[in-house]
Amino acid sequence: MGILAEDIEAVRSAADLVALVSERVALKRVGRRWVGLCPFHAENTPSFSVNGELGVYYCFGCHAHGDAITYVRETERVDFTTAVELLAGRAGVALRYDAYSGPGERGASAKKKAELTEALERAVEWYHQRLVSAPDAAEARKYLRGRGYDGQTVRRYKLGWAPAGHDALCREAGISVELLEGVGLAQRGPYGTVSDFFKGRVLFPIYDSAGRPVGMGGRSLPGGDGPKYKNTQATALYDKSRALYGLNWAKAAVVERDQVVICEGYTDVIGLHSAGVAEAVATCGTALAEGHVRLLSGFTRRIVLAYDADSAGQGAAERVYEWEKRFKADIFVAELPAGTDPAELAQSDPGLLRKLVASAVPFLAFRLQRLFSASSLATYESRAKVAEAALGLVAEHPDPLVRDQYLMQVADRCRLPPGQLRAVKVARKPEVAEASVAEAPRPPVPPPEMEALRLAVHCPEQVAGRIDASFFASSLARSAYEELASAMTLHEAIARSRDEVAQLLSELAASEVTLSPDDVVRRLLDRAAVRALAELERSVRSEESLGAVGEPELAARAKALKLALEELRSLEPGPGTQGALARAEQHLLTLLRG
Repeated sequence: MGILAEDIEAVRSAADLVALVSERVALKRVGRRWVGLCPFHAENTPSFSVNGELGVYYCFGCHAHGDAITYVRETERVDFTTAVELLAGRAGVALRYDAYSGPGERGASAKKKAELTEALERAVEWYHQRLVSAPDAAEARKYLRGRGYDGQTVRRYKLGWAPAGHDALCREAGISVELLEGVGLAQRGPYGTVSDFFKGRVLFPIYDSAGRPVGMGGRSLPGGDGPKYKNTQATALYDKSRALYGLNWAKAAVVERDQVVICEGYTDVIGLHSAGVAEAVATCGTALAEGHVRLLSGFTRRIVLAYDADSAGQGAAERVYEWEKRFKADIFVAELPAGTDPAELAQSDPGLLRKLVASAVPFLAFRLQRLFSASSLATYESRAKVAEAALGLVAEHPDPLVRDQYLMQVADRCRLPPGQLRAVKVARKPEVAEASVAEAPRPPVPPPEMEALRLAVHCPEQVAGRIDASFFASSLARSAYEELASAMTLHEAIARSRDEVAQLLSELAASEVTLSPDDVVRRLLDRAAVRALAELERSVRSEESLGAVGEPELAARAKALKLALEELRSLEPGPGTQGALARAEQHLLTLLRG
């Protein structure tokens, strides 16, 4: 299921990129461009440039580039479809979706998902109003006040109350049972009777990163029936292995602080936020999964686990190290006091909670600390046993340099020689090291070719029929020109180009043409003719050395090219030479193409 290509182009054309960027960046007009501090990296001197006419941006510092859709994806941390939908909503563009479902695509159609999202939004509001004003929610309000939740907190997190009755939501909310079943808020009994999924619970709406509700979590009141926590089951909108409670509120802080704090529950998130740890999110009734790490890798590489002490060390080490390698993540652990969770600590000592998050240690360091703190090191025998257990933990880490650093720490704590531990350490299976490929700098493009490309981006009508891709000595510039020449629009050329070509085209679009088009074209022609003439002269010398019969023809071509180049160079631009310059340019162009 995808958005029709013509509608994507309509959204791209309708998007006001300058207004969009101005919501986050103070832009100042410079010529035809707008410049400001880059939203994607820290800087003191503005290097971020926006071309509102072409609808593209480029940072001359970090080389971030793209159009309005790319900008929304990067700043809001959403996928392509979501970005298009958000921009369509701003611009008032109605989107259409094709009917094809590709391999692996499941669930509801986009239209159905939109209906489900609207139904869930209405249910969230119904539950919220019930909590705020209904007499039967008095105990729930009392419970929340006891947890330190004031009215502002209840409104910010849109907390709700599910009445204890059998089917209050189904009867009173005015939402069809089919839609309520689709979002996991209604269920059918064995005889077809319909009832509410949540009964007698405080509700915590779960949103995606774009702020759209996808599910709900419910907590029973003290002394209530059933499990303490209950979450929406899997639906077309909700997958607990990829959902993170609080990400919609936390994502700006995650990006700003370049770390995310993961806890276990909804109340933990609210507690951490209230304590000043605004980058906190929570898994929804499940352990941390690969889908969560993949989602968070788009925001930050530093992940801090703020589980209770017993839970924090239970993650499978192999899985953690695999995530660190695959997603280039760094996973840390904040060691909380035994028997406490972030929600409790946020109430009793928010300063300590902030301090523990700030002093989080790498996953392996935490596991070793736990081992040492739970063990006696008083005797030779006990130190040997602890060292053996610690070496087992260290051996699980995939990096030999990291393992050796921790081995020395174990040696120090257990008062044993590092060399002796290296001799007895647990062996790892040999691994094939991955080649480390550094990002190569972009190949330089000669200034005349840059100017010709800039002209082709901003004023394509000025170069049409006057230059060819073969006139570019730089392979990067040649590829960029070929993409421009074969595409209908600049956006199409950027979208289908490889990364370095797309970056170059974006950079050119974010700059301005400062030279005369005629001067630019003639400088490019001059350089192309010089290269062609040198190649012909080399060929003539080679043919002469071999006594080949083709040498007179090559010499004649070289002579004609040389005369045409001299003629073009001899003419000074001016009102009286425009016609002669145009003829000389066309003559040289014909020889180069021949």
